[in-house]
Amino acid sequence: MSRFVNVLRATVPLLLLGITACAQNFDARVSRFQQMPAAQGQTFTVRSDDPQLNGGLEFGSYAQLVAGKLTSLGFRPAAAGETPSLVVKMAYGVDRGREKVRTVPTANMGRCWGYYDPWCGGFGYWGHGLRGRYYGYYPGFYDPFLFGPGGLHDSVESYTVFTSQLDLRIERAGSGERVFEGKAQAQSLNNNLGYLVPNLIEAMFTGFPGNNGETVKITVPPPPKRAR
Repeated sequence: MSRFVNVLRATVPLLLLGITACAQNFDARVSRFQQMPAAQGQTFTVRSDDPQLNGGLEFGSYAQLVAGKLTSLGFRPAAAGETPSLVVKMAYGVDRGREKVRTVPTANMGRCWGYYDPWCGGFGYWGHGLRGRYYGYYPGFYDPFLFGPGGLHDSVESYTVFTSQLDLRIERAGSGERVFEGKAQAQSLNNNLGYLVPNLIEAMFTGFPGNNGETVKITVPPPPKRAR
């Protein structure tokens, strides 16, 4: 049996372990502009930017998460037939992904076997008609695989990076005056909205409403493991 095969068998379990360990946290870039009023029990309602999603079960589940966050801050969901003080408008989506190619060395793998903290560099584009409502790539992200100097017996593999985004806007119901604009974006190897949107909402409301005009990195830890 060749030395390369022995090395490969030894490194594969470690590679899988590295992927699992590094995939636990959810990193998002959050930008917020706000003139939010102090919470004094003002009523609100949550609506989708896409009228076709209003009343849908999937959107409703995400709207409940947003409503729960606002309620914990001292606002109140408007009752049926009640005119809300604030209207919360939400849009979310994930793009079709961008194919990437990486070189996989068998030695000198670097930090976390190629995973990095996805928080700088890179470039992108904007698009429409993608899964959800829209969204493409946003300046300021590296690829989620970045290896150090190559080692022995390098091989080339391809992978797909997905960019997800949440837009949240809050307006006064009577005048339409905008009091909050927020954008949360993340890159991942996962395009499942059921996983992405709750994490983006969690990132958006971490430190809410935030400092006006500030863009920050938010790390959402994984949920605690259930006791067996």
